[in-house]
Amino acid sequence: MDPIRRHLLKAAGLFVATRAFANDQQGATMPPSFVKPRHVLCFLGRDDSLLQPPKAVAKTIADFGFEIDRTYSLAKPDPNMARSFGVCWDRVFPKAWSAADEAAVANHKAVLYVLSPLMDQQKTAAGSAAALQIVDEMFDAGAIAAKGESAGVAHGVVRWRSLAEQARNGAKTDQGLRMTPAVARACRLAFAKRPLAGDRYFESVGYHLVGLPDVYVAKSRGNDRSAVTLMDEIADAMAERGVDATLRDRKLTLSREQDYAERDFKFNPYGIVRIEA
Repeated sequence: MDPIRRHLLKAAGLFVATRAFANDQQGATMPPSFVKPRHVLCFLGRDDSLLQPPKAVAKTIADFGFEIDRTYSLAKPDPNMARSFGVCWDRVFPKAWSAADEAAVANHKAVLYVLSPLMDQQKTAAGSAAALQIVDEMFDAGAIAAKGESAGVAHGVVRWRSLAEQARNGAKTDQGLRMTPAVARACRLAFAKRPLAGDRYFESVGYHLVGLPDVYVAKSRGNDRSAVTLMDEIADAMAERGVDATLRDRKLTLSREQDYAERDFKFNPYGIVRIEA
């Protein structure tokens, strides 16, 4: 068995917290939420063979505790996919998708949904690394496009596979194999969406998929690009040093207030960090 895959299997069940998760992620003043995040992965295929992944990929899905959603998967095109992917393409990373990726979405003939188990906070990085591994293996199995439904983000095939490689390389840093801030960062870039423009803030969505609060930056501070830079800077600091230490150093606080209901996949049970003007 591939050593990275073996490590992810172990981490998904026996994940030992890194510094990011050892430092009371909830914050001292915010009551806990009992909501647990989960991944909803959407794959498109050239034909309905997508709905029966090869045994090796099916085993990966099952081994990580994920499952195929037979209720909403389709052995036919979904006419809403072109619009949905159009909204979800990552517009931060340069050339995150190509004309070939758009054509693949437009010409798909089948849709497969894969669901993760509900994830405890200390296992989110491992769970997201497993999700990224499944995305990578699904492309090997013939998928032509993929989207993370939990935050509404899509990348082209090349970008997805690059992020999966970053996660694997991140897991090999230091001595031996372990979850690291580098893995969490690759997973965050893969599965979180930013910046969404609200009335007052540029917002991230999906940081809960790596066990972190989302970051909202006041629009009055600058443009969307500067907001993304600040979002990533704070998220990297939280992953490396812990939420409490990062917020204390920057004199920031956590809030539960957000527009997503608890039943929404985008709801962040770990709160929101708002950066004011």
